[in-house]
Amino acid sequence: MKFTKMHGAGNDYIYVDCTEKDLKNPSETAVKVSDRHFGIGSDGLILIKPSKKADFFMDMYNADGSQGKMCGNGIRCVGKYVYDNGLTDKKTLKIDTLSGVKTLKLKVGDDGKVAAAVVDMGAPVLTPSQIPVNAAAFGAAESENIISEPLEVNGTEYKVTCVSMGNPHAIVYLDRETDIKKFDIEKVGPYFEKHPAFPEQTNTEFIQVTDRKNLNMRVWERGSGETLACGTGACAALVATVLNGMCDDEAVLHLLGGDLKIRWDRENNTVFMEGPAVTVCTGKIKI
Repeated sequence: MKFTKMHGAGNDYIYVDCTEKDLKNPSETAVKVSDRHFGIGSDGLILIKPSKKADFFMDMYNADGSQGKMCGNGIRCVGKYVYDNGLTDKKTLKIDTLSGVKTLKLKVGDDGKVAAAVVDMGAPVLTPSQIPVNAAAFGAAESENIISEPLEVNGTEYKVTCVSMGNPHAIVYLDRETDIKKFDIEKVGPYFEKHPAFPEQTNTEFIQVTDRKNLNMRVWERGSGETLACGTGACAALVATVLNGMCDDEAVLHLLGGDLKIRWDRENNTVFMEGPAVTVCTGKIKI
């Protein structure tokens, strides 16, 4: 199998061109290639496929083999892949995903290669049943948005805000005195991920507000564990922080793997994400 390893702000995936030939057993392949000791090493696998309603279809799988609906960092790299490899000459692309069609505007460098992309991530979803979230676990009615509501996780109460950007996110806040880089996310993250309040499990963003235009973030992704960045998570975190009155409609999210610029156009109710897309290497692997 020919592959390209790429990353967006350190969130790395293995990319395979399936525009002419599909890949069998993608879940098993995702587990194999994602292993950082016995495989290539990645947060998952992304297949680039034809689409009847967009330019391409992004089919993504997490490191544990589970299928994901959307990946903000991954979709930027899909745009880079198809442009850099001559599958399209468009600088504005429509990419279909399991959470709908997203529009990308590619930023091409002087070398003729894509360096970054701006993605229209669509409208944030706040209705609990659509995220999905069990509102009763928060003591809330199904019609109520979950904004800074208490939830007991492994014996500790957290104030949680829930948002979907095509996949479920639970956002919690750390105080400014906490060293976010030393926060024990590997201990806390799995309890959020598999908490009964989240029927399809959840990604969890741990946010530290620096000021109204800068947020520090670490993320525990369902099916992958901690990753260096999460594009949908950064979008969800910006929306949540705006709803909690702690930041402006546009801010920079500082993640372990780099920065993402997020803007919530509240008039049109859509979220835009801008960030890098980088090719690491290409190769072949026997599967």
